[in-house]
Amino acid sequence: MKLITYRKHAADAGHLGAILNEQVIDLEAFGDAIGEPLPGNMQDFIDLGPSAITETSEMLAEMEGRWPLGTSTPFENVRLLAPIPRTRKNIFGIGLNYVEHIAESAAALDTSADLPKQPVVFTKPATAIIGTGEAIQHNAAMTQQLDWEVELAVIIGTTATRIAKADAMRHVFGYSVMVDVSARDNRRAGQWIFSKGQDTYAPFGPCIVTSDEIPDPHNLDLWLTKNGEEKQRSNTKFLLFDIPTLISDLSSGMTLEPGDVIATGTPSGVGAGRTPQEWMWPGDVIECGVEGIGTLRNPVVKI
Repeated sequence: MKLITYRKHAADAGHLGAILNEQVIDLEAFGDAIGEPLPGNMQDFIDLGPSAITETSEMLAEMEGRWPLGTSTPFENVRLLAPIPRTRKNIFGIGLNYVEHIAESAAALDTSADLPKQPVVFTKPATAIIGTGEAIQHNAAMTQQLDWEVELAVIIGTTATRIAKADAMRHVFGYSVMVDVSARDNRRAGQWIFSKGQDTYAPFGPCIVTSDEIPDPHNLDLWLTKNGEEKQRSNTKFLLFDIPTLISDLSSGMTLEPGDVIATGTPSGVGAGRTPQEWMWPGDVIECGVEGIGTLRNPVVKI
């Protein structure tokens, strides 16, 4: 399933929807109509566990094309929000997880040129999350080096504590796209959270694709453009630490819970690594995507 959080009207609260054939099915309304209650938000749906994906998919398939009154809206008529507009915990970010990005970071950002022996972990607070179409804020008083990083995001589906790599993938609910916006001149003595955790620094979406729809997340193209010019293009097969390794490593000391998000790292092509260096400025438009999931589009605005 492709699952979204959306609004029909500007003043509307967010609804949980599934996209089928250019129609958005309101899952809560759909469940009420067929006598099978379903949640109205993404987090509550994830909390139901893996069986919810299978059971809901089967119910939708049975009714496809015969949607109960008031449960279906054309996709073009809805406004997308971030799939989980506010995560329960900070987003887990993974730094230096593509070999070519390690090299460009060492040259431009004074990080080590050696391959990390363990995943490099930082976090972004939930207040950084925005959806597609929402603005990335450029505060000139805070940064003159606002940078882009497209990433595959992994959404955890079941509680994971001290998980072996061989068991890790069964804890994945689905996948999405994230931009790890970074103020390169806001790193503080090697600490990245202020550089990466400011408001609007986590564009997220446009949807979550459930794990059953992506059998191999380690062979997905990902890309990013600024004002229509391609800046990043790679494939998740080049991840230094793959998804099972990330889940196993994080869960070795921190319990992962349903709805937790792991941004798996970015490939080369970031602004800091270019000659001359390039940054995001008000008026720019960033578009990015991951194969099989969708595209984020976010303007940059002055605040």
